[in-house]
Amino acid sequence: MRRLHSAPRPDWKQKIEEQGLVFSTTTMPDGRKIEYWNESAYYEFTMDEVETLEKTAEDMHLMCLEAAKYLATGAMGDIGIGQQALELAGESLLAADMDIYGRFDFIYDGKGGPAKMLEYNADTPTGLIEASVAQWFWLQDVFPEKDQWNGIHEALIRQWKKLQFRTGMSTLHVAHSEAEESGEDWMTAAYMRDVASQGGWTTIGINMSDIGWDPNLNRFVDLDNFMISTMFKLYPWELMMKEPFGQRLLQRAHNPRWVEPAWKMLLSNKALLAALWHLYPDHPNLLPAYLGDPGPLKEWVAKPLHGREGDNIRIHAPGIEIQQPGGYGREGWCFQQYHSLPDFDGNHPVLGLWVVDGESVGCGIRESDGPITDYFCRFVPNTIDSPAPVAPPATSYGAAL
Repeated sequence: MRRLHSAPRPDWKQKIEEQGLVFSTTTMPDGRKIEYWNESAYYEFTMDEVETLEKTAEDMHLMCLEAAKYLATGAMGDIGIGQQALELAGESLLAADMDIYGRFDFIYDGKGGPAKMLEYNADTPTGLIEASVAQWFWLQDVFPEKDQWNGIHEALIRQWKKLQFRTGMSTLHVAHSEAEESGEDWMTAAYMRDVASQGGWTTIGINMSDIGWDPNLNRFVDLDNFMISTMFKLYPWELMMKEPFGQRLLQRAHNPRWVEPAWKMLLSNKALLAALWHLYPDHPNLLPAYLGDPGPLKEWVAKPLHGREGDNIRIHAPGIEIQQPGGYGREGWCFQQYHSLPDFDGNHPVLGLWVVDGESVGCGIRESDGPITDYFCRFVPNTIDSPAPVAPPATSYGAAL
């Protein structure tokens, strides 16, 4: 893997906004404006690297399912979600409720060593539009002769088709929280409506706060009092369980088919890291991790069990003492062995490996100036040093808004 320079397209900002990446500009705490999308550089993989990393992600997904089964037993406590939620997640896992997608975060430096898993964002993973769509069209404009590690769009359509075939359902409600102000959740939900529509679903958009309960139907309903049979929600399960309607979620027979399903609570929880290390100690793609305290670790990263976007992360390592702000931590902590990020001339990348139906389907790379990938990171596109693909993905989600 190499980081190479590239001249940005003159109209790059207009293009990415037309493709749905409307949340590229971030305001720093000091008032400075920075751009999340960065096409002044790109990372290039060899095909051998891609194949190795694909297998790593797919193997890790299977290991995570085993770790989820272990967590569901309660062997590591209620992992900050409570006993009822833990039992619901276990029931969902046992029922093999079908999911759609997830994103691993891996450390990888391209120097021949094994990639190291940082976490699995398997409940509400974002970063989808830039990884699936924006970087693909960048490739067509800038390097049409090259290939890219990116089959995300087609894989999502296939999975939505599979879900429809398996369930016999045809109407999909798609929800996000309007409290998220950057536009990322809104556009991610819109994009998911697009791929689901291409998969054969009739989609209906709704805000999470507009989901209601009909006591006569004993079902969740939308604003038109239409019963919700299948629901994609871009909202964390651990927060859903704490909402006023949380107790209704325990009645599986009266619930929609949730996507992502309840068992994803177990994969998005940082306790997964400790469960993996317990089940697969010394695995080359894992970092040692322990629940509640650092155990034997001398250098560690403390991660709140429900944390997102680097909030409340603490790093204790030689020459590094960092504590990020945020509102997480009361639910508990996982301590993971500290491993420095690769350094490409001051840029520190993390690979986001997308998994659909257990298959590794693409990569999105975010890089930061420091050791934590947070709100101020940059997305950088990738290429593969191989012949060009056949055709770019077709999208129409802008019209669905």
